[in-house]
Amino acid sequence: MATAKRTRKTDNTRSRIWPYLFVAVLVAVGAAWLTYEDTAKGYAIAGTSYGARVACSCRYVGGRSLGDCEKDFEPGMELISLSEDAEAKSVTASFPLLESQTATYREGYGCVLESWDG
Repeated sequence: MATAKRTRKTDNTRSRIWPYLFVAVLVAVGAAWLTYEDTAKGYAIAGTSYGARVACSCRYVGGRSLGDCEKDFEPGMELISLSEDAEAKSVTASFPLLESQTATYREGYGCVLESWDG
């Protein structure tokens, strides 16, 4: 008695579903970005502004190292990175791909954020 080999349709179907799944995920991410872009940008501006001002004060008023100043950040600010320009006495806080803000130490005023474009 001869038996026929069974082919697995499910393997072929699974391999064809990945492109559709990938496109669906891209559409969902794009829709979420369009929906929450202003909110994300607002949080990035607030976080980088706070981070730059606090780190500048910590560094140039308090005299602490920039790495030590990151300890003063609030929970949730882990993605904000700091860099300093010692010659200009300024600290820049950056949120990846969205925003960066700079605060500069001015004698008699302390650390002041650079003006915003709008």
